Amino acid sequence: MAGSAYEALTVETLSARLGSVAAMRGTLGDPAGWRVREVGDGNLNLVFIVEAGNAGLIVKQALPYVRLVGESWPLPLKRSFFEYHALTRQAARDPGRVPTVLHFDEAQSLIVMEFLTPHVILRRALIDGRMPPKIASDLGLFMARTLFRGSDLSMVTRERKADLALFADNVELCDITENLVFSDPYFEAELNAHTTPQLDAMVEELRADRDMKVTAQQMKHVFAAKAETLVHGDLHTGSIMVTDEDTRVIDPEFAFYAPMAFDVGMLFANFWMAYFSQDGHEAGGSRDAMRAYLMDTTEECWSTFRAEFSRLWRSERNGILYQRSLFEDRGDTLGSEQALDHVLHDIWVDMLGFAGVEIHRRILGLAHNADFESIEDRDLRAACETKALKFGRQIAVNRATIHGLAEVNGLARRLQSGEVA
Repeated sequence: MAGSAYEALTVETLSARLGSVAAMRGTLGDPAGWRVREVGDGNLNLVFIVEAGNAGLIVKQALPYVRLVGESWPLPLKRSFFEYHALTRQAARDPGRVPTVLHFDEAQSLIVMEFLTPHVILRRALIDGRMPPKIASDLGLFMARTLFRGSDLSMVTRERKADLALFADNVELCDITENLVFSDPYFEAELNAHTTPQLDAMVEELRADRDMKVTAQQMKHVFAAKAETLVHGDLHTGSIMVTDEDTRVIDPEFAFYAPMAFDVGMLFANFWMAYFSQDGHEAGGSRDAMRAYLMDTTEECWSTFRAEFSRLWRSERNGILYQRSLFEDRGDTLGSEQALDHVLHDIWVDMLGFAGVEIHRRILGLAHNADFESIEDRDLRAACETKALKFGRQIAVNRATIHGLAEVNGLARRLQSGEVA
């Protein structure tokens, strides 16, 4: 099939078309015995589980349009190329944290990879009230390692610049981020949607909020201009699969060179949205323990990120930035630590800005979160969303004067309890 004209797979055609792929035959055996089911429930792609006996693989194929919208919104098939290259780099920078890639067919825009089982999507686990014990540590380490090791702090300059040039071609998916995240929620964009009429007044208030609109555009400016490192680009609880013992990060097709804080802000926004959604998931009993777990998760994830980033700074800082020849080699360890503090502070401030606008876009834009959307009572859903929107606005606009997670999570708790309106 390699080299032939692109054709979207179906359940009926997959075995015949991929039956000669050595990686698949080696795992699954004779294609006559393959069981194929289509499970793609995301916004963009086809995803198949292919099984034989007790073995299984995932086949993911890009479509030439946004699946969520349809053929009226075309997208380049090359996004699978960027996903493949992002997965290989992430696997090298934090081994065992992404699915193993077994085969890539650029012409057919498909990737064959490890079938993660009994893993479930983290967002679904959180909605169901599960508390995976390792996600904070695993994800803090993943972000620190991939973001540090993909930057000029660590990489050989020539390799880093070649990588920057390669991922710079992921233009269309960046365009989705630049518009859907940073601009569309703040005006009457065609594809926007929100819980109406309950949120109508709140939407109008945000669209008239000069400080918030300026903040959103400042964060868009940072995203577009600050090509610090290779980011996942879409790191949320729907892009993570978990068991109690394992955490895997999937779907990096939005990978791009962007600010280090972008992935961190996207992920934390999703933890905070999960927190504010808990009122809507209490039919089976109180979710107070779940709220505490989500707050603890943000704190442990950030502390793990800081600690690992700092360890890498001290042990792997071999790139062109903050060279050792200026600090450690001259006996100036304190100068190196001062520089590290500045870098971490910049990540912290930008993280809050990115998190705030991500919360807004997930409630007011095109692609919503099941955390809120699965709440059937629209009045209750809107009440949860209102708290999240206010929280997002406060942390984004005031990001430069917020000094730690205790302050951020304290605001979340006060909004949740109604102590502040």
